[in-house]
Amino acid sequence: MPPSLQTLTTPTLLVLVLLTASAVSSSSLPPEDGIRVVSAEKRIDLTSPIVKVYLTLKVENAPSASDASQVLLAFTPTEAQHLAIVKATRAEGKRKKKIYMPLSVEASDLSSTALNGARLYSVLLGAPLKPGETTTLEVLYVLTHTLEPFPAEISQSESQLVYFRDSAVLLSPYHVLEQVTYIKTPSNRIESFTRVDPTSRAGTELKYGTYKNQAPNSYLPILVHYENNRPFAVVEELVRKVEISHWGNVQITEHYKLRHGGARHKGVFSRLEYQSRPSISGASSFKNLLAKLPPRVHSVYYRDEIGNISTSHLRTDSLKSELEIEPRYPLFGGWHCTFTIGYGLPLQDFLFESDDGRRYINLTFGCPLLDTVVDDLTIKVVLPEGSKNPQPVVPFVTEKHLEISYSYLDVVGRTTVVLKKKNVVGEHNVPFQVYYEFNPIFMLAEPLMLVSAALLFFVACIAYLHMDLSIGKSS
Repeated sequence: MPPSLQTLTTPTLLVLVLLTASAVSSSSLPPEDGIRVVSAEKRIDLTSPIVKVYLTLKVENAPSASDASQVLLAFTPTEAQHLAIVKATRAEGKRKKKIYMPLSVEASDLSSTALNGARLYSVLLGAPLKPGETTTLEVLYVLTHTLEPFPAEISQSESQLVYFRDSAVLLSPYHVLEQVTYIKTPSNRIESFTRVDPTSRAGTELKYGTYKNQAPNSYLPILVHYENNRPFAVVEELVRKVEISHWGNVQITEHYKLRHGGARHKGVFSRLEYQSRPSISGASSFKNLLAKLPPRVHSVYYRDEIGNISTSHLRTDSLKSELEIEPRYPLFGGWHCTFTIGYGLPLQDFLFESDDGRRYINLTFGCPLLDTVVDDLTIKVVLPEGSKNPQPVVPFVTEKHLEISYSYLDVVGRTTVVLKKKNVVGEHNVPFQVYYEFNPIFMLAEPLMLVSAALLFFVACIAYLHMDLSIGKSS
C-alpha cells in the first residue's frame, strides 16, 4: 500500500512538487524546444481604433536540437478573442538584397497544453531552420474592440479617453534574451501609464525596455490611458451583393449597418454648437467616411431608407476611385445609421478564363470603407444563369454555401456563392476568385424570351383584331 500524504517527509514532498512542476512545464513546451528568441522588438500602433502590432523576432535554433519547422506565437485569451488576422514573413538575404517571403500562419494544436489558457499560433517556416541557424520573422497582427472607453459616457464637448491593456514584455513560449516594446499614441495627451523600469516617454511614444533574459510565458501587465478621438466606425453588418452579367457589366450593391463604437453620448445634442465649434464640440464624433472603389466605376448611388443622399463626392482616375460619403447626421458614441451604396463596373476588368476553360471572376474581399471594423460580413456573388460547379478561392478561412437567386427573366434561377466572415479589417481587402463553368448558349436565353414574348403579344393582337366579339340578333 503506498504511503499517505501525511506520512511523507518534508524533503520527499518537496521533491514530488518539483517533479510535478517539471512535468507540467515540459508538457507545455513545443516540439521544437531548441528555439529561443535572441531579440524581439514589439511596436504597438494605437493611433486608430484598430490596434496593429508589429513584431520583429530574431530566433535561433540550438546546435544540439533537431530541424525546426515552425515558430509559435502566444496570445492571451482576450487577445485571441479579438484577433482579426495574423500575417508573417521571413527575411532572407542581407541589406539591399534582403527579401521577405510570406509564411503561413495557423492555429496550433498545442494551445490545449499552453499555460494560463494562452492561444498558440504556428508560423510555418517553409524551409526548416537547421541546428545553430538563426532567422528573422516579421509578424503583423490586428486586434479589434480592445480599446475600452473610460469614461464610458461623455458629453458633446468632451474628448474621448480609452484604456489599452497589454504586457511590457513579449508573451512567448520561448526564452527571450532581449526585447523592447514601443507604444505609439495618436496625441500627446496621455493621462497615465504603467511604469515597468526601464520605461521612458518621448512625445506620443512610450518605450518599455530593454528587458533581458525573460523566462518563457513571462507577462508584465501594463495599462495606458490616453486620448483617442479618431472615428470609432464599426459596421455591425455588411451585405455585399455582386451580380455578374456576361453582357458586359458587374453590378455591386452594399447594405451597411453602421454605428459609433466609442464612448456613449450623454446629454442633448446641439446642432448650433456643433457647427459653430466643430473642432471642440463633438471632437470624438465623425460625419464622413471614405470608400476606396475600383477604377472605371460608373452609375454610383448613395441612399438610405428615406431616399437619395446628396452629400457625397466621387473622385475617379485611371488607377482608383474614391467615394466620400456623409450621413444625414454626425455620429456620436452609440448612434446608428443604415445606408446603401451601389455602383457598376466593366466586366472585362474582372472576368477571365483559366487554362482549363473555366471562367473566373476576380474580386476584392473585405469592406471598401477605410479604417472600419466589420463585425459580420456577407458577400453574395450572383453568377449568370446557367453557371455550374462554382468554386470560390479565398486566401483565409470563411463560411461558404450556395443558394439560388432570381432576377428579371430568369427561368431556373442563378447560382449564388455566399461567403461569410466575422471581424473583418482592412488587411482582409485582398483579391479572391470564384471559378465556374458556363455554356455561352445560355446567353441567348433572355433575348429569346424577349423575342418570344413580343411575338406572342403581336399574335394576340392580330387574333384580337380578327375576332368578331359582337352579339348578333337571333333570326
